[in-house]
Amino acid sequence: MTTPTIVLVGHGMVGQRFLEALADRGVTERARIVVLCEEPRPAYDRVQLTSYFSGKTPDDLSMVEAGFMEKHGIELYVGDPAESVDREARTVTARSGRVVAYDTLVLATGSYPFVPPVPGKDARGCFVYRTIEDLLTIEEYAKTATTGAVVGGGLLGLEAAGALKGLGLDTHVVEFAPRLMPVQVDEGGGAALLRTIERMGLTVHTGTGTQEVVTADGAVTGMKLSDGSELATDMVVFSAGVRPRDQLARDCGLTVGERGGIAVDELCRTSDPAVFAIGECALASDGRVYGLVAPGYEMAQTVAATIAEEEAGNGFTGADMSTKLKLLGVDVASFGDAHGTAEGCLDVVYSDSRSGVYKKLVISGDGVLLGGVLVGDAEQYGLLRPLTGSVPPVSPEQLVLPAGAGAPVALGPSALPDDAVICSCHNVTKHAIGQCSSLPEVKKCTKAGTGCGSCVKTIEKLLPAATDKGLCGCFSYTRSELYEIARTLRLTSFAALLDSHGRDTAKGGEGCEVCKPTVGSILASLNNGYILDGEQASLQDTNDHFLANMQRNGSYSVVPRIPGGEITPDKLIVIGEVARDFGLYTKITGGQRIDLFGARVDQLPSIWTRLVDAGFESGHAYGKALRTVKSCVGQTWCRYGVQDSVKMAIQLELRYRGLRAPHKLKSAVSGCARECAEAQSKDFGIIATANGWNLYVGGNGGATPRHADLLAQDLSDAELVRLIDRFLMFYIRTADRLERTSTWLERLEGGLDHLKDVVVHDSLGLCGELEALMAAHVADYRDEWAETLDDPERLRRFVSFVNAPGAPDPSVRFVPERDQIKPDLTILTIGNLEGATSR
Repeated sequence: MTTPTIVLVGHGMVGQRFLEALADRGVTERARIVVLCEEPRPAYDRVQLTSYFSGKTPDDLSMVEAGFMEKHGIELYVGDPAESVDREARTVTARSGRVVAYDTLVLATGSYPFVPPVPGKDARGCFVYRTIEDLLTIEEYAKTATTGAVVGGGLLGLEAAGALKGLGLDTHVVEFAPRLMPVQVDEGGGAALLRTIERMGLTVHTGTGTQEVVTADGAVTGMKLSDGSELATDMVVFSAGVRPRDQLARDCGLTVGERGGIAVDELCRTSDPAVFAIGECALASDGRVYGLVAPGYEMAQTVAATIAEEEAGNGFTGADMSTKLKLLGVDVASFGDAHGTAEGCLDVVYSDSRSGVYKKLVISGDGVLLGGVLVGDAEQYGLLRPLTGSVPPVSPEQLVLPAGAGAPVALGPSALPDDAVICSCHNVTKHAIGQCSSLPEVKKCTKAGTGCGSCVKTIEKLLPAATDKGLCGCFSYTRSELYEIARTLRLTSFAALLDSHGRDTAKGGEGCEVCKPTVGSILASLNNGYILDGEQASLQDTNDHFLANMQRNGSYSVVPRIPGGEITPDKLIVIGEVARDFGLYTKITGGQRIDLFGARVDQLPSIWTRLVDAGFESGHAYGKALRTVKSCVGQTWCRYGVQDSVKMAIQLELRYRGLRAPHKLKSAVSGCARECAEAQSKDFGIIATANGWNLYVGGNGGATPRHADLLAQDLSDAELVRLIDRFLMFYIRTADRLERTSTWLERLEGGLDHLKDVVVHDSLGLCGELEALMAAHVADYRDEWAETLDDPERLRRFVSFVNAPGAPDPSVRFVPERDQIKPDLTILTIGNLEGATSR
């Protein structure tokens, strides 16, 4: 019996959900699965795309669980899209020339951005807003721009406008419709949204279209609008809607809709029984192309059930188009019949233009909730959307009035019927959520809360009040409690901690993916020796396991420590020679050091040897540890400097290097109040004053930016170091797993005042102990690269193939992921990316 082959064309959010649905049904165990992906990376969360500009990395946005493809034997080819389908031969040919025969073909090619056919649309400085690559090119071009204009005032258009504003550009939004977000909100909601957005400093042009993009020397210089006005801008982002990517289907003769989209039946089967289409490329049986992720997920489930020969229910006959999101910090939601199109329907409206809040419920003549619009306050969305189609248990007025206005009756999720759909992304009901006892369990068992995330608050309210606060299923203790247990009892192994303090069901076991790295970090912060000795090696994630950052292509990056960014010419030469000799891609990081990309596992010891011999050591870029202490040039060179910031940055980085923590740590030292090192965006930052140093803590420039708080001011060198010692050890001692100092400080009972009491005034009598713990760390520090090189046994783990520990097999060819970009190719690269479409 031959193994059937399923080919998936496209690997976006819907494509990945389809693969997960196949795996859930055991199909991956009895079929060959081949995925052809156009983009250079696996599926990522396109809904959260804009969060890239808030500090999230492409890896943070990934929707593919580590090891998923390998576990299920799925063949994924990124950067190699399908270019043709031969339905008679049942083969797909990819751009690389790869030909894959299929028994079942699933098209998940998504959509492409619509760019109005106006003169100048292809000029340098014009972009679309659809992929991570689009964002990268926008970010780069914005460095030389001052004004940006977004064509389109819908969901993605406003997100793009927020991104341009965040990049420092004077930003305009041009929307042809008479209001923003015309599909989701009504006139009143659009007016409330407009007022709020204009207060943020954006300029909005509604009721007007783009007639021409004005250019000079091939670059954007302005726009001509349909109302006769002109707009000076040097950057244009088109976000005027999307169109189904159905060209592959057209070329192979599949039926497509008059206005686009691959025609499918209720099982998402195309005009060819062996071919299915799901997501934004599909024209559903109700004649609609669905542009939201939830309908795409439902299609993916339908096709997976059909392939697995399961009962697919009623198939896909349509989907809930409700949506809730935060645009430019403003809550916006719509659900059901938001525009009140039903005959005889009535509106219940609450509007407060001062605070930018607008709420409208659409009610039928007999009191049934038909839909609604929420702008500025969407707290009730999680309750109202499931109530749609029923008569609410309280009057509609009480559902929209704010607290204190008309004494509304408190109505919580408990009032919802058991069959109410709480998570529309994954079609999860209240009853299904009620079978779980914690949010992690809900996410694991039902996937509710893992889509757009708008249902999480409602889910939390449905869970038992006494939610287990334990770290995971193996431990009933929190991370901070486990830290105290390990420290007090001087436990030095995970097995000892699990056997003595694990749950009864976990004792004698191996732990899980949550507690193993967490306890490994705790033991490392308590100076438990070389991190890869004995049992500790099995506790580490991939990066710590090889003392290097794993990249998406399986290679590793090497980041030597460069304290304070200070480096000698000789050391620069060594880095250059290593990069040249090992063919590594080099990049200067934002933390004032040099990253070397593309190393194989077997090359790491040789690279480290040359770097260590030159005086370098591990920069711990792979660990939850101190990364860098950034610095300006300080008083030595800068005419504004009042203290030697470089010297202080070097002293601090060398003191805290290798310090393991619940999350990565970053710091900076600025030599004056001009703050060139951006110290107030760091976990701990130092700013020089004429009288000493000011210490700021709890900052974060990542996904949730937060300015650091002033802990103490005008400190001497010794006072500064002493307070940082206390702060860091108190954080390590009390923070939760993977909790940044910013989140920890906001969660800390008593906040900054309590922190000051503990680490400045020693209110708990802990400071002596905290200082002793740090002193022990400083005294016991050893460079992990050097320690590895000094031990042949430790070196044995650094091989590319465990069954061939010697030199690499000469028949195996390693292809570089990316060559160093040449300056004269920059414009060509940007041009290619501008012309690229989404998968």
